[in-house]
Amino acid sequence: MAEFLIDLKRTHDCGALRAADAGKRVVLFGWVAARRDHGGCVFIDLRDRAGTTQVVFEPGTDEKAHRGASELRREFCVAISGLVTERGGHKNPNMPTGDIEVKADDLTVFSTSETPPFDFGDDTKSDEAIRLKHRYLDLRRPGLQKNFIRRSIVYQTTRRYLSDNGFLEIETPFMVKYTPGGARNFLVPSRLNPGQFYALAESPQIFKQLFMVAGMDRYFQIVRCFRDEDLRLDRQPEFTQIDLEMSFVVEEDVQGIMEGLMVALWKDVLGVEVPRPFLRLPYAEAIGKYGSDKPDLRFDLPLCDLTELVVRHDGGGVGLLQAAVKAPGGVVKGWRLPAAQAKSLSRADLDKLEEFAKGFGARGLARARIGEGGIWTQSPMKTITDDLRRAINDAAGLGDGDLLFLQFGAKKLVNAVLGGLRLHLAAKNDLIPKNQWRFCWITEFPLFEANDEGQLVSAHHPFTSPHADDLERLESDPASVRARAYDLVLNGNEIAGGSIRIHRSDVQARVFRALGLSDEDARAKFGFLLEAFKFGPPPHGGIAAGVDRLSMLLCGADSLRDVIAFPKTQKGTDLLTDAPGPVSRRQLDELHIALKE
Repeated sequence: MAEFLIDLKRTHDCGALRAADAGKRVVLFGWVAARRDHGGCVFIDLRDRAGTTQVVFEPGTDEKAHRGASELRREFCVAISGLVTERGGHKNPNMPTGDIEVKADDLTVFSTSETPPFDFGDDTKSDEAIRLKHRYLDLRRPGLQKNFIRRSIVYQTTRRYLSDNGFLEIETPFMVKYTPGGARNFLVPSRLNPGQFYALAESPQIFKQLFMVAGMDRYFQIVRCFRDEDLRLDRQPEFTQIDLEMSFVVEEDVQGIMEGLMVALWKDVLGVEVPRPFLRLPYAEAIGKYGSDKPDLRFDLPLCDLTELVVRHDGGGVGLLQAAVKAPGGVVKGWRLPAAQAKSLSRADLDKLEEFAKGFGARGLARARIGEGGIWTQSPMKTITDDLRRAINDAAGLGDGDLLFLQFGAKKLVNAVLGGLRLHLAAKNDLIPKNQWRFCWITEFPLFEANDEGQLVSAHHPFTSPHADDLERLESDPASVRARAYDLVLNGNEIAGGSIRIHRSDVQARVFRALGLSDEDARAKFGFLLEAFKFGPPPHGGIAAGVDRLSMLLCGADSLRDVIAFPKTQKGTDLLTDAPGPVSRRQLDELHIALKE
């Protein structure tokens, strides 16, 4: 007697059969997605990762198989063999395999199943905690399986494209030396070196630069990285990036390789042709027009800088505006919502937007509805002069029925509030086109930024090369120095970031001094890299792209957890395995570690 797996091998997956296959004998393996008993005939939907096929068990075809089918339940794992037949007038246009069914004449149950704790439909309303606890079942959902099929294509395309362009795939260590600064590291105690700790690498940055010193010329890696940070919906403690580095290059060379990779990914995964080259947008322009260094360019409606107008009119009769522009670094900016969308916003809706602005740390949100003749209505700025009002109307392109939102004060806060408002109202009013991909490069970032204590820190990392035209200001005005750094942005998401690196020791020393690092501090943190750079480092640069976010965008998912096989919760826990968990006293003793009570 023929036996499944040995004599009867799978001939097709459950998404493959079509009307042209009618008359073929087939063997299918999978899970019972649904079972229906129609007065003697038993129907099941047999599912695997490729799709679903309807199978019918008739008493006249094979009595034993029919009896066995009567015992089937959801999620039993089974094998069937039978004949493909057309469904005639009972076709299901909602299934790719809906033109056919398989009349089964043999059935084997590989394993039974308890009743699952939740429904496997993609529209399941089951609590996420329950689904994460049983993630192996959640991963049976067709939508999630489709996500991981796409993610697999991302890996395959990346390796093929970069290999074809002369890159070597080389691995770097996970357990590295702890270096203060940057993201918080996970620490790993060393049993063989009591009292000593490794850190889990937050990126291969230093090692990939060492590959360039070693003459590897072009390196890449699809690598796991680790950061012990507070989590959000779009952040996980462990994540994956496409990491690459190139020797003897300038910005355009690295960007060209990454553009080619994006074009290949969108072609292979979605069948979409992405035009090149991508737009280049300097950081200052991106912040000025969109209030963000990762602007969504699928719609326009830029911010309008009104600072000079307000200065020229000495505040235009509005004390708050006058005070804002007289304060050091104070700005006034506005954003226009067109009349077609503005008319749907009631006074109560506008009051809620004030709370939205306060969520960014603002004290409120000034606004005006533009009436006939350019008059401002529903505005708290009753004392504004006609001259300033007309000037703002002209500068912002305001017309009858439009809404003007104003924000004034510190530049960083103003841009954050109006940039956030631009995205919020565009999404709410369906101003963002669907199925459109707008890539752009953000360039000329500041080399340094101030931390919460007001100290200068690296905006990217301390090995980022300063712009050649700004080197002379490295000591006198470091805050004005631009970096040879670049981010790749897609539809309001940063998907990759990199820079041209410093390869000259004198420039590196000047950057360290600007950061307040003494020679001793620099050697303690980066001594092995600085030592390597004594031996002829080439000019080099690189970039890293986040695989999780790329996959999320390619899959149209709402959360990174939908494209990570076994994700952590926002508290960094794994509900499936109950990690992290306690360890025994013996294990702690072996590591020479004592826990504080």
